[in-house]
Amino acid sequence: MARHTEGHAVLREQLIDAAERTIAGKGLAALKARDLAREVGCAVGTIYNVFPHLDELVLCVGLRTLASLEATLGAGRPPGRHRSPEEPIEDLVQLALAYLEFAATHTMRWRALFEHRMSEARALPEWFLKQQHRLFAQVERPLGALLPELDPQARRVLARTVFSAVHGVVALGLEEKLVSLPVPDLTRQLAATVRAIATGRDALRAIDRDDRSADLRQS
Repeated sequence: MARHTEGHAVLREQLIDAAERTIAGKGLAALKARDLAREVGCAVGTIYNVFPHLDELVLCVGLRTLASLEATLGAGRPPGRHRSPEEPIEDLVQLALAYLEFAATHTMRWRALFEHRMSEARALPEWFLKQQHRLFAQVERPLGALLPELDPQARRVLARTVFSAVHGVVALGLEEKLVSLPVPDLTRQLAATVRAIATGRDALRAIDRDDRSADLRQS
């Protein structure tokens, strides 16, 4: 039994490794069960003994991508108090630029995070959501210093709004079919955009007030 469990775990890692290589090299659309089985030397049906469905395999690759992105965003930013009002703004700018660097360097893996859609209306598993929350927490920290009056829930919502704005700029800037920009130009545009958002504290507070009003209307 122990030997079977160990073999199952080894095959699981081999399949995740192979799926990650495929996604990194050719994109999510290239991921096929038959090709994976051939690469790791197992039957197609064996994949479904390890993963109930391909969604879980894709999410395991996505989990690695999110963890790598989290490490990139956290690099060189030791946690601690901000000593001046400008520091949380610069922290947000550096987070945005690190996000752009990751997206430009690991484009296929990064795109797969947003291209993947769960089949059969499956919900995202808790282990994947926890990693997402760890990522958003990196944005929440400087926002908490910038707007200390926000309660934790408001800060979480605002962090996702700011992330969405940054992601939109990065995604459109890197999209070859739309308004693709050279990375140095995109870097400057992104930094200016985030500084404009962060220095417009009244506007950020207004977003929070609008969210609260919407919650009250729905309650």
